[in-house]
Amino acid sequence: MAGKPLEKAASPETMGFKAYNLARMAALGLNVPPAFVLGTGFCAHPETATPALWHDALVRLEAATGLGFGDPRRPLLLSVRSGAPVSMPGMMETLLNIGLTEATLPGLIRSTGNPRLAWDAYRRLIAGYGEVVAGVNAADFEADLDAVRLGEEERMLDFAALRDLAQRHLETYRRSAGEAFPQDAVVQLQAAIAAVFRSWSSPKAVAYREMRGLSHGMGTAVTVQRMVFGNAGGLSGAGVGFTRNPSDGNPAPWVDFLFNAQGEDVVSGRRSAQGHDRLAAIAPRVWEELVEAATALERHFGDMQDFEFTIEDGKLFLLQTREGKRTPQAAARIALDMAEEGLIDRETACLRTAGLDAAALTTRIIVAEDGAAPTVLGHAATASSGVVSGVVALNDAQVAALETEGKPAILARQNAETGDIALLERVQGLLTRHGARTSHAAVVARQLGKVCLVGCEAMRIDESSDRIGFGDTWLDPGGVITLDGNSGTIFAGASRTAEQVPAELLQRLDRLHATRDERKSGPASTGLCLA
Repeated sequence: MAGKPLEKAASPETMGFKAYNLARMAALGLNVPPAFVLGTGFCAHPETATPALWHDALVRLEAATGLGFGDPRRPLLLSVRSGAPVSMPGMMETLLNIGLTEATLPGLIRSTGNPRLAWDAYRRLIAGYGEVVAGVNAADFEADLDAVRLGEEERMLDFAALRDLAQRHLETYRRSAGEAFPQDAVVQLQAAIAAVFRSWSSPKAVAYREMRGLSHGMGTAVTVQRMVFGNAGGLSGAGVGFTRNPSDGNPAPWVDFLFNAQGEDVVSGRRSAQGHDRLAAIAPRVWEELVEAATALERHFGDMQDFEFTIEDGKLFLLQTREGKRTPQAAARIALDMAEEGLIDRETACLRTAGLDAAALTTRIIVAEDGAAPTVLGHAATASSGVVSGVVALNDAQVAALETEGKPAILARQNAETGDIALLERVQGLLTRHGARTSHAAVVARQLGKVCLVGCEAMRIDESSDRIGFGDTWLDPGGVITLDGNSGTIFAGASRTAEQVPAELLQRLDRLHATRDERKSGPASTGLCLA
């Protein structure tokens, strides 16, 4: 796949943006695992995407990798991912480690010399497949995990514990699905492809399209790609990054990363991740390579990118890139900086900043009231900046009740999951106990302009009493909190705020939007682009 130019017939409309951009990255010489794609045309009739349809493509993928799908000696494992013609982060499903069975697992152990990797991949497959294909409640698999780890961090479990976990998952699958987990690789792949096509019509995907005014007729493609393993131990891990800060536009990579993990750990919203500092400290060569790849992506695509990557035994693989969602402040700075850097022309910068006037770029900051500092409840990672106060809500019913009373709501959740997409539009902010800044739900919150703090491990949620707590402090039901997305702080009560106008940024926009003969076109900061 690497180095091959795109065929003329290829387009995001036919093969989805994910596969289209994978091909573009491969053509740039970036390290992309080989893959094949089932186009968007099959989405309306997924029953036609049978093994007979994709058999030849799978054979070519086997030849490209030197591995065999279902081969008990050198098994090829696959990821199955969605990909609409436009970005819909986290709205559809992904399945990993397809092709791992009781027959191929020993071959994976022998070929990698890593029994922990094999058992970790297997237990992940059973849980992921069970949830997405068979409809098993994810909480049932989480209960298995809690029973095995006994408070220990998941990534620290050895192969014996993971083997025990896989066996528990098999029994949970059998009990909840009413049948045994499938041990035929082809059956797994066929069901995974059908499930990804089916996820195009999931409630959260439909809600997202309606929210964004997107056509329900576009359909999604399905990308089938060779697995690479961030859970191989050593210098292995998975991450998601932006080529520039999506909150303020700072021109430096903004990355969440987990060692010894797979990509879903970062984007699912069920795990908290670390920033890039640890990666840069432990694997400086890989970090330098990642920074170079980010620079290459911006140079080629001409815009800030949101990318996913895996590191397997110190080797970097790029798995996705797309235009990154950003705040209005970041949009303005990124366009201005890129024009000055020569990455885009002045006309493009004008188009990207149209409408970004003083009102759009003004933010809120917390100010002291009568010299009294507000009470700090906790801290979290900032996924989307700003300041907002509201009543804590734990579910749809509570949000609806607050809407009826005309009160602003802040949604508090255990995980930053995209199933909350419809609720996110109705609340002022999102606070989660788990999740990374780059998890899909955080990306959507930033796109919607909602203040979002994630990974507040000190927060506890008591669903039975409709309250949340921080340390020894519990808030009564209906309690008000303030999220300060500028500092990542959670305060008790409603804090006093003031508007902050970015004068320097507005001045730069004025200069950009001036006519070529430097005549002004009316009031400052109108955001109009004059050619």
